[in-house]
Amino acid sequence: MDMMAMVSSVLAMQAGGLQSQIQTSIIKQNNDAERFAVQMLLGRQTSSPANLGPGVGGNLDITA
Repeated sequence: MDMMAMVSSVLAMQAGGLQSQIQTSIIKQNNDAERFAVQMLLGRQTSSPANLGPGVGGNLDITA
């Protein structure tokens, strides 16, 4: 294997590793956002509700 082919293969492996890291990071961010949305819909407070409007994330009374 000549030197240029070896350098090219090493660069391709590094690029593949970087793509995997980016993909993992994006998947984690999406999962965190989905978890936060579901917890808010269920009325569980995961963080400070200071930035939310009145009634957002609270329990809904459907008996009326």
